[in-house]
Amino acid sequence: MRTLTTIATLFAAGLLSTLTACSGDTSSTEGAKPVQSGDASEITPEQRAAARHPAGLPAEPNPAQRQVYLESLNAIDTDIVHGKDDKAVSRGINQCGTVKTSPDDHIKLIKTTNSRFTSPNHPDGHGTITAERILQVVRESICPDF
Repeated sequence: MRTLTTIATLFAAGLLSTLTACSGDTSSTEGAKPVQSGDASEITPEQRAAARHPAGLPAEPNPAQRQVYLESLNAIDTDIVHGKDDKAVSRGINQCGTVKTSPDDHIKLIKTTNSRFTSPNHPDGHGTITAERILQVVRESICPDF
């Protein structure tokens, strides 16, 4: 019985010390205002474009470029875009970053294109031949200067 009482007492003491440790002094945070991160909508298109250049990314395509790009991808296979135009454009812009950093590494470019352009019907990519065609469209439509 003594052992059980001792264990219960130690457990209660440990629990009490844990609870009192959690109720520490909050005076250092009282009255402090939360840090607010910048709202993405506050960034102007010019600022966004300026930030892309050092990152090796092209500017957003204009509406005409975007339409040609999406039509070209859909001409290869409608499952590349699969109704998600913004996602396809984003993937193209990201692929341009790889083109910028590894312009002569064709194997890497095809591999990243294949892994980047996935869909529910092609979760592992569309294959090497289709990736070649996608990469050509990306280079011509999104980042012709890379």
